Amino acid sequence: MLKNKIFSLIKTKCGRAKYEMLASRKGIFNRIRLFWFVLFAAIKDWNLTAED
Repeated sequence: MLKNKIFSLIKTKCGRAKYEMLASRKGIFNRIRLFWFVLFAAIKDWNLTAED
């Protein structure tokens, strides 16, 4: 369910693949990196339509 919400923000195939890779990593710095990626990917993909 959370992935569907995230994928409504991250709309490109490469962005979704990068999200999956970053989400699979554990650790505090990896979680910070994931948050940072989601924030900027959502800003970048704001005006795009989903590729689904």
